[in-house]
Amino acid sequence: MAKRKKAKKKKPGSKKGKSLKSNIIRAFTGFTILLLLVFGAVFLSKYYISKNKPIPVHVKKHAPVKIVAQKKKAASKPPVFEVYPKEEKFYVKIKPKEKIISDRHLPDVAIIIDDVGYHPDLEKKYLKLDAIFTFSVLPFSPYKKIIIDAARKNGSEIMLHLPMEPDEYPAISPGPGALLTSMNPDQLISQIEENIDDIPLIKGVNNHMGSKMTASDTQMNQIFSVLKKRGLYFIDSRTGPKTYGKQSARLFKVPFAERDVFIDHKQNREFIRKQIYELIKIANQHGEAVAIIHPYPVTYEVLSEMLPYMKEKINFVPASAIVKVLN
Repeated sequence: MAKRKKAKKKKPGSKKGKSLKSNIIRAFTGFTILLLLVFGAVFLSKYYISKNKPIPVHVKKHAPVKIVAQKKKAASKPPVFEVYPKEEKFYVKIKPKEKIISDRHLPDVAIIIDDVGYHPDLEKKYLKLDAIFTFSVLPFSPYKKIIIDAARKNGSEIMLHLPMEPDEYPAISPGPGALLTSMNPDQLISQIEENIDDIPLIKGVNNHMGSKMTASDTQMNQIFSVLKKRGLYFIDSRTGPKTYGKQSARLFKVPFAERDVFIDHKQNREFIRKQIYELIKIANQHGEAVAIIHPYPVTYEVLSEMLPYMKEKINFVPASAIVKVLN
């Protein structure tokens, strides 16, 4: 009996010890697992965030690229080709040229392609025609190098198409590098120097727009002082009823000529044909003439069709063959 009682006393004490020890182990294991879960969650959270950090950084890196692309696209958009004078001014020569006495049968005609630098594929097509053209390139135009390189390989003459303020400014802008009447002499001269440097190895200049600027005698004299220093000729596009181009050219002894006919200010095949006939008429009357065309598909088509006829009537020459120093 005594032995049984002792056994009974040991049995419950043993269960209690084992239960306590088991509870401690379980608690420790649970606590350990909890810590592992917490650390694991923290690690995974940090890892997940770090893995996803490149997303906002990626967006920031690409933001400037989008801006550049938009600017390039905007720059590639062709400007307004020209602001033309009133209709009745097209056929009236302010002061007829003297009749040139020459043994040559055909009168000289310089055809200037204005606003070059925005349509390289179309502009290069003119180089394939069997005629001499002068390419007048807008400063800071997106494709200027393509056409300049192609024209020089072909032996064609390059001019600067100098943007000047029209009467319609600011509703109509001449584009990058524009000379404005609000500029002081230093600003004006600095801008024209920059424009000339942007189109290297040019022989001359003609104005893009400029009905307001060319009517300012003081500022035209400032412009011509730079042309004289650079040894460049000037062809007045005559985009307004009043211009001091000829007076400034005479004062500074800069080789000079002026536009006789705009060929394509109306995008109409019959009108362009009519203007070409007008050009031939003026050339025969005065011994020479200057025409301005633009990179329009319809102009190229009509000119291509009429070229054989034109070559029977006129002698194609570069613009530098027309200009003269005025007495």
